Amino acid sequence: MSIRISIIGFGAVGQGVADALMRTAYPIKVVAIVDSRGAVVDAAGIDLASALQRKRETGTVALPDTDEGAAADTAGMTALDVIGGVDHEIMVEATPTDISTGGIGLSHIRRAFESGRHVVTSNKGPLVVKYTELCELARKNDRYFRFEATVGGAMPAINLSNETLAGNRIISIEGVLNGTCNYILTRMDDEGVSYEHALGEAQELGIAEADPSADVDGIDTAAKIVILANSVFGMDVGYDDVDVTGITKITPESFKLAKEEGHTIKLIGEIQEGVLKVAPKMVPRNHPLSIGGTFNLASIQTELAGRITIGGIGAGSVETASAILSDILWIEQVMRG
Repeated sequence: MSIRISIIGFGAVGQGVADALMRTAYPIKVVAIVDSRGAVVDAAGIDLASALQRKRETGTVALPDTDEGAAADTAGMTALDVIGGVDHEIMVEATPTDISTGGIGLSHIRRAFESGRHVVTSNKGPLVVKYTELCELARKNDRYFRFEATVGGAMPAINLSNETLAGNRIISIEGVLNGTCNYILTRMDDEGVSYEHALGEAQELGIAEADPSADVDGIDTAAKIVILANSVFGMDVGYDDVDVTGITKITPESFKLAKEEGHTIKLIGEIQEGVLKVAPKMVPRNHPLSIGGTFNLASIQTELAGRITIGGIGAGSVETASAILSDILWIEQVMRG
């Protein structure tokens, strides 16, 4: 029997999930997809190729009015209606992040637990704002809450720490957790260009957003540090508990000085002895954290296993979808016993 899921949010990540599912033979059936303009529901399983094509051609997954009345079945149906009213086991929440309020994703996750759905999400906002509340709501309703995709894209930092390294006390985590910043700093280091030049290049390549502040001001990295602090270290902290400095003040001269000492500069997020910090930091060139391009890396110091270092692509729709798929399959396996 297939496990049934909904995909709430059908931007890059949601489409990546659909794409990933089309490449696999796992018993997963998508019975509902919702985007900002409409919804499609099919208890027998949505044709994902058609849904993706429709989204690209019309801007929404919703069926056209001419589709023999099928569109009328979902007309006016909201995400909350789908989460609460369509039979399925797992809700995949992939709407945009809002770390100030939690955004609509917070309402979606609450409704899912209250409706008896397990939750898998890539959305950092709800976890930054209401992590403890959401975990308690999941426990109260005897549901699973998985969010590997919120930190490091395809890099399995959370599940590695909590499951593979179970039995180890995690002493500290430090990492390069934002691909946009890492690309900019790598270009400044390699070519000696200014921050403004490297940022413009990143924007032209689609690596940086038109408004890059969430990345370059360290906000995205800080959100990930909050999630790691709460989920791995058992803290109860929010964004305001992180000391945050971005990369906008770094100059070519800074890199010149770093090079003279055999170092480079990376934006490092760290959790150590209760201190949560995001800031540019000089790193020896032969250090694992001296990673280039858009890659992410986490260095996890453990009591028994020593230092474990993992890296991977920190963004990208299919790469992020790989983490979501891993969490879906974990739930599916547990449900099957």
